[in-house]
Amino acid sequence: MRILTLTALLFLSFFTLSAQVDKTAVEAFITSFAKEHNKTEAEIRAILDGATYKQDIIDKISKPAEGTMTWERYRKIFMTDERIEAGVKFWNEHKEALEKISDDTGVAKEVIIGIIGVETYFGRIKGSYKVLDALYTLGFGYPKRGKFFRSELEKYLILAETEGLDINSVQGSYAGAMGYSQFMPSSYIAYAKSYDEGTANLIDSPEDAMASVANYIKVHRWQTGAPVTTKAIFKRDIGKLNKQVLRPKNSLSDYTAIDIVPEDQIEGNPKATLIILESGEEKEHWFGFYNFYVITRYNHSKMYAMAVHQLGQAIKAKVEAQ
Repeated sequence: MRILTLTALLFLSFFTLSAQVDKTAVEAFITSFAKEHNKTEAEIRAILDGATYKQDIIDKISKPAEGTMTWERYRKIFMTDERIEAGVKFWNEHKEALEKISDDTGVAKEVIIGIIGVETYFGRIKGSYKVLDALYTLGFGYPKRGKFFRSELEKYLILAETEGLDINSVQGSYAGAMGYSQFMPSSYIAYAKSYDEGTANLIDSPEDAMASVANYIKVHRWQTGAPVTTKAIFKRDIGKLNKQVLRPKNSLSDYTAIDIVPEDQIEGNPKATLIILESGEEKEHWFGFYNFYVITRYNHSKMYAMAVHQLGQAIKAKVEAQ
């Protein structure tokens, strides 16, 4: 009786996991991909048969940790002495490439470094999920964004062939982002650059990753030499502010006119927005300029952009003090 019960439980568990995947969508994907890319359905089915549905991926994307974090907690993850020292080491090890990439693109070195530092701890934490499993799980088991992840799966199959990636072994985040720069497959195809004009290898080459990060930021209209952010000082109590958006719409002078002034000297009268970060019971107020907005094109989070900026600045200060 015990054996029968265990068998029944195993069958029920298998059935439950299988039921999480939209098999009709899988078959439609196979048919469409094979037709569009001159492949046989058997080839694509064999690849997808090798993918595994992961319930913990669904759990993580349904309740992302960042959504429950204050800026104080978020900042403490990235602004550690250990990560800053790792950034200094990474900068020094790849100094020549970093300087050339920055000169060629106009993107500040500390922004390139800050992004790689926040994304993967300078390559130490690239993700532990097979990219194929992640995109399969989300493409066919997460209806809320299934269309997006099926598109990414399509791009991943193309990318694996053009870049010679082992489709069954490349690991990344639970969302399918990969390499030093945590590019999704579509971003890999659109923005990846090779530092030495060869094949862009974002999985193993820090130089290619830096070149690709800089290219992404440049394409999103980074303004060379322009400010990113500075603290906003309230010289008097302000009642109710209009809802703030990440993309600056007002001029800095619009804020200074109501006695909200920048802590640092800012040249000219650039467009600005007010960034409000919850930090425990307190709130931090910052001006976000257009370059701050550009960083949020990499990850649409004001906390992410601020962490990138502050980590990059801290690393730059230590490098310059050497």
